[in-house]
Amino acid sequence: MLSVLATLPKSLGGLDSGVIYIDTESAFSAERLIEMAQARFPEFFSARERLLEMASRVHLFRELTCQDVLNRLERLEEDIIACRVGLLILDSVASVVRKEFDTSLPGNLTHRSNLLGQEAAVLKYLSQEFRIPVVLTNQITTHVGEKVHCPQWNQADVSTEEDSGFVTAALGNTWSHSVNTRLIVQYEDTEWRQIVIAKSPVAPFAVLSYTVQREGIRLEGNENPESFIIQGTDPGLQPIRVRTGFIYNLSQATPSTC
Repeated sequence: MLSVLATLPKSLGGLDSGVIYIDTESAFSAERLIEMAQARFPEFFSARERLLEMASRVHLFRELTCQDVLNRLERLEEDIIACRVGLLILDSVASVVRKEFDTSLPGNLTHRSNLLGQEAAVLKYLSQEFRIPVVLTNQITTHVGEKVHCPQWNQADVSTEEDSGFVTAALGNTWSHSVNTRLIVQYEDTEWRQIVIAKSPVAPFAVLSYTVQREGIRLEGNENPESFIIQGTDPGLQPIRVRTGFIYNLSQATPSTC
């Protein structure tokens, strides 16, 4: 959806720019890109030529190893200039890292941290040098049956202590501090989902409800901004309470954090 929006003319709220999309999970769907564009802006994309132009502005790179991702990032400057890129997406930063590094083995945690530090440095440079947003998807780590204190938990929503757990962003504190803004995407039930603004230099801690439709994300019942602002702040890796009955659904959907 962000890719579609970035390609739109500025008169429609877009960036009138190209997009670089680095896919590490072979999950990018061109069909879904077209479906969202036509459903969200049916009048603008009624002409086939506009659809083709939008699709041609999204430049897809499939990189399936940590070194390939880093190599791609280090070669992006020319592509950003040539394609007039206004948005860079890396989906997902955690996928290849978690597959290649078993952090229980000696030295792997340090090696992983060094690699993530290099990637973060390159991404920050590209964002600042070209003044473009960089959107990354992360993954979550689930801890079942552990007791931690979280002021946002509603104990009335938890049936028993055994039927509870929590999830937190993957990749640990080093990566956590590299991220400027974190949005946590999670299930509320089988239909409704939530975006949690967990870390931001400009926005308060807040929860927004949404559903996924043909046109992409549709925010629901959030006409009044005051209705979804929650008192308190999230320092970074604050755990999120979940029912273990939902853990399977969460892992199946591979929820992500930015």
